[in-house]
Amino acid sequence: MTVGIDKLAFYTPGLALDMVELAKARGDEPDKYTIGIGQSVQSVVPNYEDVVTMGVNAAKKILTAADIEAIEMLIFATESGVDNSKSAAVFAQKLLNLSPYIRTIEMKQACYAGTYGLMQAKDYVRLHPDKKVLVIAADIARYGLKTAGEVTQGAGAIAIVVSADPAIAAIEDDSVYMSQDVPDFWRPVASTTALVDGHLSTDIYKEMFLTLWSRYTAKTKLALADFAGFAFHLPYTKMGKKALDQILDQATPEQQKFLQEQLAASQVYNRQVGNLYTGSVYLALLSLLQQGQIIAGQRLAVFSYGSGAEAELFSLKIQENFQSAIVGQDVVTMLADRRLLSVSEYEDVFNSQLFDYQVDATTAGPKNTDRCQFVGWQNGHRRYQMS
Repeated sequence: MTVGIDKLAFYTPGLALDMVELAKARGDEPDKYTIGIGQSVQSVVPNYEDVVTMGVNAAKKILTAADIEAIEMLIFATESGVDNSKSAAVFAQKLLNLSPYIRTIEMKQACYAGTYGLMQAKDYVRLHPDKKVLVIAADIARYGLKTAGEVTQGAGAIAIVVSADPAIAAIEDDSVYMSQDVPDFWRPVASTTALVDGHLSTDIYKEMFLTLWSRYTAKTKLALADFAGFAFHLPYTKMGKKALDQILDQATPEQQKFLQEQLAASQVYNRQVGNLYTGSVYLALLSLLQQGQIIAGQRLAVFSYGSGAEAELFSLKIQENFQSAIVGQDVVTMLADRRLLSVSEYEDVFNSQLFDYQVDATTAGPKNTDRCQFVGWQNGHRRYQMS
């Protein structure tokens, strides 16, 4: 039985910041951001958005009445949770009008948790082929104003419906994975911003990819020529290139050129959004499917990495009608419709977040948008509504 990604959707807030303008404001050369890091624009999160609203807004794009009836489980992967006890999945369940008779759970392991959720969903559907699982991967990458990590901020959510006989891609049973305790990235409980050792994180990412690629090829007997492209976790787009460059010498010059073109296709959306942590690798996948040279029957590699650190490498087999299943995802238009902020406006938005639950407060989100919004705190409770 084939199990995999039946539907795939992306959402990001409607505000954005141009990296050239940020570089100028911070006294840096724009090429350091746009070429050295590989980012052009980053999404900015207003205080009426959070991981719950983004996840719900992504899922709303693809869920039908039939999906809602068949969904037996909601897995919400995030490292930007809104509560230390209550799952973001519980909020999303109600806002999406899902059945109360399903399992709802939140998962965390830096940028890797979405992949763990996807694998759990695959295993569940294999045992219950008439059921579906909704996996949401939503995060806000937040490092602070005028910090080294500021250029790699971003936000967004991916929603994935996992089912039998999927329309987009089958998840192959070929995963290899590893974990080790590494102090490359973390966020203390009391902090609203992350701490990172950027050089160490890059080194561990590259090492884990190379190790897992070696284990994967030994296990599956597949070679680089068997793949039509890679979807990498992209905290910034240059990271995928650093990983792929390590194994390109295993391909012919013609294959190398093709894989580099496919890598560029997978980076298109992430370059315009920034880091969305656990959803990043699946935004790269969506970008590759829409912007790359993909045909049914091909195999794609997926490399998922989460600092701290954990990684997994596996493959997807593209299905016959995948194009019709993703054609409704007009990501290009959504990104183009965002309002570009000045640097001072961005700083005001960054500082406007409502983190203090002890103070009743109301956000000022736009009206009549048909989107889920966080409307503020009341008596210590988070309040949401569909505007």
